[in-house]
Amino acid sequence: MRHPLHPALVHFPVACWSLAVVADFASLHFGATAWSWSAGLLAVGCGMAVIAMLAGLVEFARVPEGAAMRDAFWHMGLMLGALTLFAVRLLLRLDHLQPLPPDTLSLLLDVGGFLALAAGGWFGGKLVYGHGVGRA
Repeated sequence: MRHPLHPALVHFPVACWSLAVVADFASLHFGATAWSWSAGLLAVGCGMAVIAMLAGLVEFARVPEGAAMRDAFWHMGLMLGALTLFAVRLLLRLDHLQPLPPDTLSLLLDVGGFLALAAGGWFGGKLVYGHGVGRA
């Protein structure tokens, strides 16, 4: 594949999940006006993350052995962790498909998911810019 699809797709879950975290924490001040956006953003982010992960698995065969492969495994593990934390966050705060306001556990899942997202993104950047994976 000359133009990898994975890097083009990852922007969607990163943006949706980041905005969902902002919305949840903003709800501490603004109330329902802010958190009402969170569930939709989390759902779209999780859906797009699955698509991005499938594209990443297709491109995984092009990762060279050694340090790049180790960083690829870190990237995959952290991003899978972020997906898991954000999906659990979404499912715990739905009642008959209606979103509920965030509680302490929701905010902790948001923080954990965001930290995993940031660290996984760093390893993804290291793959491209440090190891040259996916560049011609």
